[in-house]
Amino acid sequence: MARLLVTGGAGFLGSHLCGRLVELGHQVVCADNFSTGSRDNIRQLLTVPAFELIEHDVTLPLDLDVDGIYHLASPAAPIHYQNDPIRTTRTNVLGAINMLDLARSRGARILQASTSEIYGDPE
Repeated sequence: MARLLVTGGAGFLGSHLCGRLVELGHQVVCADNFSTGSRDNIRQLLTVPAFELIEHDVTLPLDLDVDGIYHLASPAAPIHYQNDPIRTTRTNVLGAINMLDLARSRGARILQASTSEIYGDPE
């Protein structure tokens, strides 16, 4: 059983990923600062022994023993970029650097998620 970190694990996609990884028999650590995610999204997982929640902002380094990282933490909605572009960019850049550093230090694989916003507005 692998120990997997899901950043942004209390968000819509992250919470579903956490649930599926637990179903597959993995130990899951969910890291979220709840700026856009919700405890309601992971409420059903909070009593599951294979699930651990840590409140953490990915702009800060994280030191965990993990086998893999799913990096989903990002304020991805256009409103976040419009209202606070500096904070949004800081979260994305520092979050990616910190998760890459963690992956390198642990010899862990990492999956960096993106957003549908890269495709622009549908016409």
